[in-house]
Amino acid sequence: MQRFPKNSERRLRHWFSGLCGANIRVGVDVEHTSHSPQELHPEPGQVESKIPAALLREELERVLASREFQSSKLCQQFLRYVVENTLNGHPDTLKERTLGIEVFGKPASYEPSEDAAVRVRAGEVRKRLRSYYSDKSGTASVLIDLPPGTYVPEFRYSDRAAPSSGPPQPRRRWRWFAGGAILLLALAATAFYWTHTRAAASPFDQFWSPVLQKHKAVLVCAAPVPVYSSVRTASNTPPARLEDFVLIPSRFVAISDVNAALQISDMLARLEQPYKLRIGNEVTFRDLRSAPVVLVGFSYTQWHEIGEHFRYSIDLSRRPFGVLQDDSPTNWTIHTHPDDPDLNEDYAIVSRVFYPGTNTMIVEIAGISHYGTEAAADLVTNPTLLQDALRKLPAGWEQKNVQIVLHTEVVGGFPSVPTVVATQVW
Repeated sequence: MQRFPKNSERRLRHWFSGLCGANIRVGVDVEHTSHSPQELHPEPGQVESKIPAALLREELERVLASREFQSSKLCQQFLRYVVENTLNGHPDTLKERTLGIEVFGKPASYEPSEDAAVRVRAGEVRKRLRSYYSDKSGTASVLIDLPPGTYVPEFRYSDRAAPSSGPPQPRRRWRWFAGGAILLLALAATAFYWTHTRAAASPFDQFWSPVLQKHKAVLVCAAPVPVYSSVRTASNTPPARLEDFVLIPSRFVAISDVNAALQISDMLARLEQPYKLRIGNEVTFRDLRSAPVVLVGFSYTQWHEIGEHFRYSIDLSRRPFGVLQDDSPTNWTIHTHPDDPDLNEDYAIVSRVFYPGTNTMIVEIAGISHYGTEAAADLVTNPTLLQDALRKLPAGWEQKNVQIVLHTEVVGGFPSVPTVVATQVW
């Protein structure tokens, strides 16, 4: 792999020497070392046909009445529609165009390729379900899930409510059952070997395998957002001078950045990979040397210097804000400020590199605004999206440094499914 200029580490060390005495006021540091999946993602249990429809409809009403769904009538309509159609035996009708017309009231000429409203709303429903079951998974008898890449929901018994296997069979049949059990074990072992050896070759695993190490916890870091606050307290007139503001560098974190960090942490938990989650905390140079790191939303912090050595980087020092290619401006820009509530598009960069300054793997996920960051997290945690993004990379990319430039539309305050505009392998 290509090494960066020799003074890179020295520049970073010099930078950190001025930060070592910083007093970090807020932050969350969560460590996850369990090697079992989260309760939010139980192993597939009974298929939906074996769960009584009445039980599932009761659970649906509880979910729709929850605080997570009460605030969005459209999310309620979306979830009710896909669940009822599945229970009624019509999961094949749950296509993006059908949902756009039936649930969103789109015209018959609706083209999903030109309007991402259904995909965006499905992503929001998944997040609301994840939030609901993070509190209720221990009490719910059945679970409703909407897996990424499909609009067909899945239903499972929770661990506490899984039905028993029924009364014991007569003793005279024990030989038959023993033979059947041996056969099932053999089939299960064959299936396990087949699926795991095939999965090891998937683009998703090829992208993440250099980062994941069972004996080291991956450090997942969401960056603090620098915020300026007015220092006036007794005047009703708006501040007009630079002196009227004070910089608050490490107290706030963008919600989308937190969502992105939680998505990645959730993925690591499903893969039984230990990790440490830091939200709003300062990350030291020593931290980067101790384990693989995923940096989320670091385009506006001291860590943007790492990305400046790559072909593609984000430039927030001049307008229009955008993506640089070899330090030169590109057309991948936004025409307003990253914090503009009317922002309708964004760009992001995903970088997976071996950084010589720390001798570890670093994954950077950052947008020009926080919308791009969340869209990039959607891509790297979704096997289907990631496979599409990596499809055109040259042979041998698996063991090299990779950069992916993404574009996403912002619809109703949510990023759409991102599209790839450029890649780099070295």
